[in-house]
Amino acid sequence: MKKPSLKDLLAVAIEAAHLGGARTLKYFNNGVRVETKSDNTPVTRADRESEAIIRRRIARTYPHHSIIGEEGGETTGDARYRWIIDPIDGTKTFIHGVPLYGVLIGVEVKGKPSVGVAYLPAMDEIVTAATGMGCRWNGKIARVSKVKRLEDAIMLVSDVRMAMQRSGAYARLSAKTRFQRTWGDCYGYVLVATGRAEIMLDPVMNPWDCAPFLPILREAGGHFFDWTGKPTIWGRDAAATNGALHKQVLAALRRM
Repeated sequence: MKKPSLKDLLAVAIEAAHLGGARTLKYFNNGVRVETKSDNTPVTRADRESEAIIRRRIARTYPHHSIIGEEGGETTGDARYRWIIDPIDGTKTFIHGVPLYGVLIGVEVKGKPSVGVAYLPAMDEIVTAATGMGCRWNGKIARVSKVKRLEDAIMLVSDVRMAMQRSGAYARLSAKTRFQRTWGDCYGYVLVATGRAEIMLDPVMNPWDCAPFLPILREAGGHFFDWTGKPTIWGRDAAATNGALHKQVLAALRRM
């Protein structure tokens, strides 16, 4: 079988994200029934059906690739190519009718996060990237902001209470940044990658919640990393910054 290029992988990821996203819209603001998983987090038919559609689309072109999905678990295959899926990042957001949820697809090539797609179906907004190919926001080149001072920066966080329990980093950065907002989830990373915010914090992280964002932030000129500074999608927490503020934010995070 011909080795797929990053361009090929990205094209399939974009199509799969659109297909999965279209299915979520069938249930969005439509009174979908909510179930509770064993880890006490919510799930709906929209999550499961979206992931099934995404998996089928990937398998149609790459039947032997490995896939990890939040709802469907792991399908082992060719270890050189691993797709990581979150069919709805921000299920609580989705359930409450807030449009800031996303469909996330990342692809690791030989263990390196190389392709990323974040699609916001309710707003029809998409950010895509692949290593060496740049980052695009709705088809146009995306870049992080050039803000250099924390005093001018917008900071986003997925959960204020959890961030404050995690360490003193959120309080330290809140005291220095221009203003702070929540309703983050995946959209916070999208805002940083597209230059509309400078900092995004997640005190707790799973790989499917962030799989696209290492290549997306890197290609947009920013940084995606865990709170120790390691550029990884497998950390227990995560953060993103533009290029100029990276060292200042990392110093705050490392002070536990």
